[in-house]
Amino acid sequence: MSLQSERRRLTAPDIRARKGGDPIVSLTSYHAHTARLVDKYCDVILVGDSLGMVMHGLETTIPVTLDMMILQGHAVMRGPKQALVVVDMPFGSYEQSKEQAFASCARVLKETTCGAIKLEGGVRMAETIRFLAERGVPVMGHVGLTPQAINTIGSFRAQGREEKDWGPIEDDAKSVAEAGAFSLVIEAVAEPLARRITGQVAIPTIGIGASPACDGQILVLEDMLGLSPRVPKFVRRYGDIGPGIEAAVAGYAKDVRARAFPGPDQVYGMKKK
Repeated sequence: MSLQSERRRLTAPDIRARKGGDPIVSLTSYHAHTARLVDKYCDVILVGDSLGMVMHGLETTIPVTLDMMILQGHAVMRGPKQALVVVDMPFGSYEQSKEQAFASCARVLKETTCGAIKLEGGVRMAETIRFLAERGVPVMGHVGLTPQAINTIGSFRAQGREEKDWGPIEDDAKSVAEAGAFSLVIEAVAEPLARRITGQVAIPTIGIGASPACDGQILVLEDMLGLSPRVPKFVRRYGDIGPGIEAAVAGYAKDVRARAFPGPDQVYGMKKK
């Protein structure tokens, strides 16, 4: 039996302690069966609000609700045994006040039994992150491109590609770390800036379109498997299962129409007397 299979479920403090150590491997998941598969290889499984786009065909993550996140978080928790499961807090569930944030996070932790939550925002969310951390809510931060702010930033474009824009992003990262977050996602940020932030903050950084110098990496599972028709520049496809699924469905439809399925091996005969 390998050491990997013997390990207990990772916790937020375990991930926090990985700063500067072995790279943290992370992927998204929205189902029990995919979570079970990636659990063998991942340290962190994120139930991302990207499920709005990946599962429901929405244009942005904005319409995703707290109930949607709890439902999928509950499903994902049935799969893995080892990875830390983190659930995204959707738009509108935490920004109004730190008290609203705590109530929403408490629901997620109670109803899904996940190990941590993730929320977007830097300086503006520091007070809330501190409030949550002081009350026993492990928080993963998220700076750089923050998809929930798409209506104000206008498009899903990389951040910090001009050095004059670095200051606010660095301030966001430092504020999240100092407020008590145990780790920090850096999304779609110019590589030199992501590298610089990783060296500045005392908590692990997890890059997505950031830098190989980050303490870990995360991708949307469907993107890296080739199931998403369009993916950002930062995605490397490690599989191409979309055409395989289509070919399987086409073969099934052909056999049904030809009455070749079910065959003798897929039907039940009478019991022998």
